[in-house]
Amino acid sequence: MSTTSEAKASGRNIDKTRRARAHPDRPGADCQAAPASWQPVVDHARCEGKRDCVEVCPFDVFEVRKIDHRDYTALPFLARMKVRAHGQMTAYTPNADACQACGLCVVACPEHAIKLVRG
Repeated sequence: MSTTSEAKASGRNIDKTRRARAHPDRPGADCQAAPASWQPVVDHARCEGKRDCVEVCPFDVFEVRKIDHRDYTALPFLARMKVRAHGQMTAYTPNADACQACGLCVVACPEHAIKLVRG
């Protein structure tokens, strides 16, 4: 299977990934970090669930789903209204231990809702 076919099958977006790789402000360790040495952190008040993180992450760290009730109620009032306006969808990191600090998610997110922190 070609790289393009693999990317399509996995839900990754080749063009978004190329743009993210070329971004001059990309943080992290260029996918060279040991797994779990960095953690992606999603700001649910900013995330609009657009799936850019899912589409560029080569390690399948992210998923976009309905915001958990606990996370929703912890948001300030205006952030809750924004989340509702976007269908209550947000990114989560169920596979955060697989993160190798590419930083692709950080620069691909149009809301700047993701940051990498050392684990």
